[in-house]
Amino acid sequence: MKTNILLLSAGRRVELLKAFQRDLKVLGLSDARVFATDMHPALSPACLVADQAFTVPRVTASGYIDIIFNLCIEQQVRIVVPTIDTELLLLSAHKLRFAEQGITILISDQQLIEQCRDKRETGKLFDSLNIDNPKILDKNNLVFPCFCKPYDGSCSIGAVALNSPEDLTLEQLNAPKNMFMELVPKSFYEYTIDAYYSNHGVLKCLVPRKRIEVRAGEVSKGVTRKNFVYDYLKERVIKLDGARGCITFQLFVEEQTQSIKGLEVNPRFGGGFPLADAAGAHFTKWVIQEYILNQELSFTESWETDLLMLRYDAKVLSRNYVE
Repeated sequence: MKTNILLLSAGRRVELLKAFQRDLKVLGLSDARVFATDMHPALSPACLVADQAFTVPRVTASGYIDIIFNLCIEQQVRIVVPTIDTELLLLSAHKLRFAEQGITILISDQQLIEQCRDKRETGKLFDSLNIDNPKILDKNNLVFPCFCKPYDGSCSIGAVALNSPEDLTLEQLNAPKNMFMELVPKSFYEYTIDAYYSNHGVLKCLVPRKRIEVRAGEVSKGVTRKNFVYDYLKERVIKLDGARGCITFQLFVEEQTQSIKGLEVNPRFGGGFPLADAAGAHFTKWVIQEYILNQELSFTESWETDLLMLRYDAKVLSRNYVE
């Protein structure tokens, strides 16, 4: 039986990779291995920690899917785990090809990914879930202050608050991918919620994480919270059509008034997932149970609230490196 796992675009996802390694052993699959890919594996900490790493081209390169497919066949891979936004649509369009060979790409349906990748469509998704979200503005009739960001952006690249017309440049206004939206007041905190959906699109766990500090678009200080945010979201997203595996919801939360506004939905493991994992929400274990061991999962709320995570830089060493 194929039991190996392949982590794509592994980069710095050391903790995610180690979680898969840990849970394979916990579940008695000690012979299984966790592989990783990257454009430059020798410079990827996660690739150095992986059982084996492979060099692949950029996801936009012609033949990328064939390379990943052939790698999975050669290395007896059972589960493929995407980690970055730019690969999701391409992989979702080809997941049937992999499935025919007994390989599961841990990815949501293409329609849901399209809604998540286009932030204009994400607003409609929030509307369908009865989750309030910032109003999208007509760029020819802007109201200030407002917020500007690319509709298909990630990691906060190109996102900027515009407090007055003087802050708006022609470049921002004319950029074809820029969208403008209501500016959420600074009294709102940002929450990221890690949700695990079964292979039938049914919610099995939900872990809100309050983002205390962010560095380079990824949480560096955060804390789990089982508060009104948990109750608010749980009743609205218990079923999400097309969802599979880890889905991260990003919300703005005003804690005093308990006001909530939906920001983004990312259909992949979030960078701050290690906090949810440390709190007891072992998504990686559930992936293995579902897709390798064919076990049914129950809904769980048995994770630790008020658990604080403070991240710091650590090192991975590799000897005899040659450029």
